[in-house]
Amino acid sequence: MVKLIFLSALLLSVQIFSQTTGSRTVTLTLPVVTLMDIEPAGTIAFNYTAPTEAGNAITVPASNTTKWINYTSAITASGIARRITASINQIIPGTDIRIQAAAASGSGGGTLGIPSAQVILTTAAQTIISGIGGAFTGNGANNGHQLTITLSNNTYANIAARTNTPIVITYTITE
Repeated sequence: MVKLIFLSALLLSVQIFSQTTGSRTVTLTLPVVTLMDIEPAGTIAFNYTAPTEAGNAITVPASNTTKWINYTSAITASGIARRITASINQIIPGTDIRIQAAAASGSGGGTLGIPSAQVILTTAAQTIISGIGGAFTGNGANNGHQLTITLSNNTYANIAARTNTPIVITYTITE
């Protein structure tokens, strides 16, 4: 019995050391991503106001700040930064359509783009945000770059009456 107790105590006091290693290969794929949209969906209506007194100019509509640019970007390791351009499908004689993107805000992260100065939109694409790297802006209104779209008269003599003239602003994200 004493031998059994001694043997049990001896076995409990002996430490057993062992080491095991292993390895596994993990593959990773991160695709190039270029996504952009304008939030919220829907159109913007600009309506000039006729003067109530002869000799006064028509009143230009207030600026619109309801639209936001959202994007997601993953560039290649040696890729160049992306940019967002804007253009319109037609020029309205006597009227300038101006756009300004604000600095990014909201829930995004990464290398977010840098807005350019306000531009007068034409049928040629113009950069409104540049320097977009690996980034995401968050989705929906109050995320990304808020847009301010403004109308102004450039040559009053060229202004002509119009009703519901559709003007399409095209936004493009590119390298």
